[in-house]
Amino acid sequence: MIPPQFDYAAPATVAEALELLAEHGDDAKVLSGGQSLLPVLRMRLNAPGIIVDISRIEELKGVTEVGDAIRIGAGATYQDVLDSSLVQEHLALLHTALQEVADEQIRHRGTVCGALAHADPAGDVGAPVLALEGRMVIQGPDGERTVDGADFFVDLFETAVGEGELLTAVEIPKHTGWGAHYEKFVRVSHQWAIIGIAAAVRTEGGTIAEARVGLTNMGATPLRARAVEEALVGQEATEEAVAQACAQVAEGTDPPSDLNGQADYRKHVAGVLTRRAVLAAAGA
Repeated sequence: MIPPQFDYAAPATVAEALELLAEHGDDAKVLSGGQSLLPVLRMRLNAPGIIVDISRIEELKGVTEVGDAIRIGAGATYQDVLDSSLVQEHLALLHTALQEVADEQIRHRGTVCGALAHADPAGDVGAPVLALEGRMVIQGPDGERTVDGADFFVDLFETAVGEGELLTAVEIPKHTGWGAHYEKFVRVSHQWAIIGIAAAVRTEGGTIAEARVGLTNMGATPLRARAVEEALVGQEATEEAVAQACAQVAEGTDPPSDLNGQADYRKHVAGVLTRRAVLAAAGA
């Protein structure tokens, strides 16, 4: 299908972008990489009056080190992040998860922050960012504010980014030396995740000292399995101990039922995949 007609603007600065959003309100949609927005437009699920393209704003590009965190600008593509030595060294879980995003063409166009703002629960970015306790940097008419990942994802395709505001970056605390694995379950290569498990583990002498576990497509938003994280601490990185700690990973989740699987099926598979992801992250 062909999208409905719309105006187009490509501001050079964040200030200009915010002015356009303030001027056009709900009639404006933000374009970064476009890998989520363009299909929506082509299917006519949204008909904005103007597209505000932020991909040319230099201040939003790049991956930088900010104290004990890595800052990923809203203009940084998946491939920019994958190529970053900072991400490879300090954010192994994110690096591992991004390798599972679609294909190379999309990874060279789509952006990490664009995926976070789109907030698709089946997307591969939200769970690892949430597990790593990422903080979203949002700019608006009243200045800049930072929102923790736990408060950023509000509901299905809904985030804490308000009217007239722009997600400009995500800052993720360094997890240097942590083992990581992203277990993605799909029927067809490059598909949205039926289920995904993001696991980061820090071990000491074969014992799990800290663990982070994020869940993809197990509810209306990405989820963090805090009970599993707590149960893993102090456990030996053995299959039996990890399986026991991960057995209740689906408690409190609300996965969808669709052609790819019913909710009960997803809950069962989540337990299996969590065990696999944690063991792989622990190097067991």
